[in-house]
Amino acid sequence: MATTIKNRTMQNIKLRKPVAEDGAAVWDLIRACRPLDENSMYCNMLQCDHFRDTCVIAESGDKIVGWVSGYLVPGDDSTLFIWQVAVSDHARGAGLAGRMLQAIVSRDICQNVTQIQTTITKDNAQSWALFSKFAERQDADLDSAPHFTRDDHFEGAHATEHMVTIALPQALRKAA
Repeated sequence: MATTIKNRTMQNIKLRKPVAEDGAAVWDLIRACRPLDENSMYCNMLQCDHFRDTCVIAESGDKIVGWVSGYLVPGDDSTLFIWQVAVSDHARGAGLAGRMLQAIVSRDICQNVTQIQTTITKDNAQSWALFSKFAERQDADLDSAPHFTRDDHFEGAHATEHMVTIALPQALRKAA
């Protein structure tokens, strides 16, 4: 029964660019998706406004059920950095996060993107699975290396963040 409900729900989900008025709802979604790092509501509002072309909202009816924030790395329009991925509990398990990533990569603003980067802690199995599956579906290589380390960057208060890089194949870049 749960699978039928989930499949029906997934068919009704629309993906769209955010607007500044979505900031509070995005903030609420992220707070509900532990263990995601919470930013301020103002930060999420700025993401929805200033970075709307490289972010995506997943909406079911009038409820936001998914969010991906990203940006083109300053001075490097060939790198799309994915900051955060959030999917509500009732929309998980049906590939929504991958659909949202694909929606961003397919936008005109990403026509020069040759790689996607994100940082992930070693214990975040869901994020590793998402980005590994995304790379596999794109027939892309995925590499990772420690980037922001527990001792050098977080004063021992946060696990090391590994920079994950997905080199997109030429065919995908042309199709996007």
